[in-house]
Amino acid sequence: MSHTSTLRLFNTTYALKNTEKTHPYLTILLPCYNEEAILENNVNQIRAYLDQGPYQKNYEILIINDGSKDRTGEISTALAEIEEIRVKHHPVNLNLGHALQTGFAHAMGEVVVVLDIDLSYSVDHIELMVETLKSTCADMVVASPYMKGGKVTAVPFLRRIMSRWVNRFMQMASQEKFHTFTGMVRAYKKDFIHSLNLKTKDYEINPEIMYKAMILRARIVEVPAHLDWTEQNKVAGKRSSSIHVLRGVFSGMMAGFIFRPYIFFIGIGTFLMLLSMYQLVWLFADTIIDMSFFAEEANVFSASLAHQFTKNPHSFLIGGITLLASLQFLGLGFLSLQSKRYYDELFHLGSGIKKGIREER
Repeated sequence: MSHTSTLRLFNTTYALKNTEKTHPYLTILLPCYNEEAILENNVNQIRAYLDQGPYQKNYEILIINDGSKDRTGEISTALAEIEEIRVKHHPVNLNLGHALQTGFAHAMGEVVVVLDIDLSYSVDHIELMVETLKSTCADMVVASPYMKGGKVTAVPFLRRIMSRWVNRFMQMASQEKFHTFTGMVRAYKKDFIHSLNLKTKDYEINPEIMYKAMILRARIVEVPAHLDWTEQNKVAGKRSSSIHVLRGVFSGMMAGFIFRPYIFFIGIGTFLMLLSMYQLVWLFADTIIDMSFFAEEANVFSASLAHQFTKNPHSFLIGGITLLASLQFLGLGFLSLQSKRYYDELFHLGSGIKKGIREER
């Protein structure tokens, strides 16, 4: 073989290896804030799992240090000396939404798996989600402890109840079959997650992704998962990254509102309409019954109605106010329905334009 041929072969082989390193198949995305107590140990657990599985040397671990105030930044920088690990630092805490958006923007894998650094969902979920993503041709796979086959272990009672309630509330609001809207542990096709124009900066980003995926008619698949806080509880006093329960519930309720806001307006309006009809129908019935007592009056109905007003002024007041309020809420419901449809169409159109621009580049 000539020197030129050998050099060409070397360059081709080097380019292939370099491409493989630059563009791995799988990205494990780990948002972190004040996780010095568990970061190094849990990253090593993830590496050990991946090195023994089908993704050997074809993965990257991307740590997003979201402005941590402890040694998380220092530890993650040291870990980045390992070939398969990269780290991106936020100079200040920008919250989960920004951390995930940074991770999605810098992920190089064809598939992006988001894990919670506390490994409350064990590393076994990685292969389950990735293989499901491939076998079902899904755009995203959600790990769900609340669907049939899922399991929750060692999660504090109040937090567990609140989480279930919030997710059921979102299921009702969205009128979809999914059981987990707030969970962060998911697998995405990189092209799909890049097509979403995300804006939420906090914990509502996970419901936002679900909502916008539904607008785009994306294929979403849930897999049963085991949410286990056994290990997390052992270091509970050493971590400061947990979400407060009430804050999480409030965020969940606000996020649930975005799925179908018109349902809430129309639901309240319908209830008030029924309440007003109950009052007004009884008043009308009493007026008809009392007309026999005012047979000598020139206008029997008006006299009977005036008598009813004198006898039950509160019924007229409550009935009238609830009727007006119901009409207001029903009107807002139809306006929000129209606005939502406009938003869905514009988002769908904007996402298509964004995808086209990215493909041209």
